[in-house]
Amino acid sequence: MDINRRNRNTEAGDRARAALPRAVFVSTPALWRNGFGGKHPLKPERLARTVALLEAYGAFDAANASRINPPLATDEELQLFHTPDYIDAVRILSAGETLSTPARKFGLGVGDNPIFRGMNEISRLKTGGGLAGARLLLEGACDVAFNFSGGLHHARPARASGFCIFNDVAVAIHWLLTQGQRVAYVDIDAHHGDGVQFAFDDTDRVLTISLHQDGRTLFPGTGFADETGHGRGEGYSVNVPLRPGSDDKTYLWAFRELVPPLVRRFAPDVLVTQLGVDTHYLDPLTGMALTTAGHIALFGELAALTPGKWLACGGGGYNLDVVPRSWTLAFGAMSGQEFPDALPEAYREQYGGQWLRDREGPVLDERSRSRIRRQAEETVAAVKARMGL
Repeated sequence: MDINRRNRNTEAGDRARAALPRAVFVSTPALWRNGFGGKHPLKPERLARTVALLEAYGAFDAANASRINPPLATDEELQLFHTPDYIDAVRILSAGETLSTPARKFGLGVGDNPIFRGMNEISRLKTGGGLAGARLLLEGACDVAFNFSGGLHHARPARASGFCIFNDVAVAIHWLLTQGQRVAYVDIDAHHGDGVQFAFDDTDRVLTISLHQDGRTLFPGTGFADETGHGRGEGYSVNVPLRPGSDDKTYLWAFRELVPPLVRRFAPDVLVTQLGVDTHYLDPLTGMALTTAGHIALFGELAALTPGKWLACGGGGYNLDVVPRSWTLAFGAMSGQEFPDALPEAYREQYGGQWLRDREGPVLDERSRSRIRRQAEETVAAVKARMGL
């Protein structure tokens, strides 16, 4: 009787493990050895901390979780979206050489995008990571791949923008299109995913959905509800601008009203997501008011939408305490792992902090909360009307 019970328990455990998604995490220490500089908001340390926290939790020890190193994206792969002149400019400037034309022509060396040695290699690694994840998905080697250093959704074909040199998301989606895939792209960064929308504005093979802080209050100043695509792409670009101060409840309501029905109606082969966590109320660059509870709920919603192939990319997030916690929770949602709330001792000793999940949240007065909710309801109604929901 004991043997039979043990056998049944073993079989049940095997079935449960088999049901867990096979999750791949794309990473290498080369990604955080260099960057825009110590005063720049996009600090490489955010990546190092994320990996350290996942390692401290033993996230990669799970039978259904694995890590791979990203390859360098080739010129041919980058040209799926970027122009040859721009690719050459990034290579030349990265090596410390000068161009025959001003670097600012390519959006480099000014403002958000200072030039640094190694910029070309690191940017190619971030793009190569997305392509590697896409290939593994189509080969059936995994169910979800997390290119956490990617999500650089602002870059244009011949111009850097908003901390983004190469647009790894656009390159990966273009590659998926060459493989005959239909792609739904969902962007939950606080900033509008303008570069990705631009890349697929005129096609009906890619559905792009971006929920973000209203462009009247935040870079890049785009992403309004009336931006719905052009030509064959009309109706396949969806933008949900939300007011600063939007909290978990309002954001999740807007997401659930629009994203699941739109994605399911589109019926993609692959789900691609940008998981920027700069919507957090402690983020220094934005005005949104989400907590890790809101992030967890969003990651779960996205996991439920995947058609069996999910390429997840990182994105924004500029609070060094928040980013590793939220992206650890994201990988937990991807791989079916639940992590203890107390941060591991080794991580606390090196980086500080106490809890994985927020114990506090934003303080919003009820009048402001009600006004923000009403504005969200008006936006969602307008989007529904445009999208025929």
